[in-house]
Amino acid sequence: MKVSIVQTQLHWHDRERNLNRIARHLAEAQPQTDLIVLPEMFTTGFSMEAEALAEEPMGPTFHWMLEQARTYDAVVVGSLIIKDEDRYYNRFLAVHPLEGLQVHYDKRHLFRMAKENEHYSAGSRNTAFQVEGMKVRPLICYDLRFPVWSRNNLEEADHAYDALIYVANWPERRGSQWTKLLQARAIENQCYVIGVNRVGVDGNGIAYRGDSAVYDPWGDPLVEIRRGESVETVELDRDKLVSFRSHFPAWQDADRFQLIFD
Repeated sequence: MKVSIVQTQLHWHDRERNLNRIARHLAEAQPQTDLIVLPEMFTTGFSMEAEALAEEPMGPTFHWMLEQARTYDAVVVGSLIIKDEDRYYNRFLAVHPLEGLQVHYDKRHLFRMAKENEHYSAGSRNTAFQVEGMKVRPLICYDLRFPVWSRNNLEEADHAYDALIYVANWPERRGSQWTKLLQARAIENQCYVIGVNRVGVDGNGIAYRGDSAVYDPWGDPLVEIRRGESVETVELDRDKLVSFRSHFPAWQDADRFQLIFD
């Protein structure tokens, strides 16, 4: 599976400029890829103005994602602000060029330090989607700090995944934690991890330096984008992953647990 990560600046609360900017990045890169990964809230930046900025589930950004998916014959993913049945969500969409919406995932862990929990509803389920024979689980930003929610279960095929995606607006001042946690999730879950962050300064004066990357199951980087805007593509090898899990089956000694939701 070939993955293209898009590290970009985001214009504050300006969907059209953001979509145009990302489209230009993709047009310049012309990636030969199976999966295009965009940052968290890629139409607006990390905003708490949900009522003013929310779209319907199949709104204009979904249609733009479908257009990009068809242009590059790839699944396009990222999160945006969605209104669904009078609730607001930080929602991850996975859009397939033929099937349209494959899955959506609502951010489970809402960042209370920015009062995200006061403006959005939390999701209550994990999900996954298939790309070129690999099973991918989507997660969003603050979810990265909660390893139980990210936990792989290789004993049950319906729940196991081959790659984790974290889309984010992760501030520069906590950048070292972003990198370390991405590597930790790859190592403990014996999977590939894809982390896509933004760059620039948002409307609240918060700076972002990027550090988007793809890590292999050993926690080593396959590609890293330190600062600046870029589109980078890397190939993930499932056969290599399966071989590693077979020869180093740490997953067989994992602790068993059950998630309980309030």
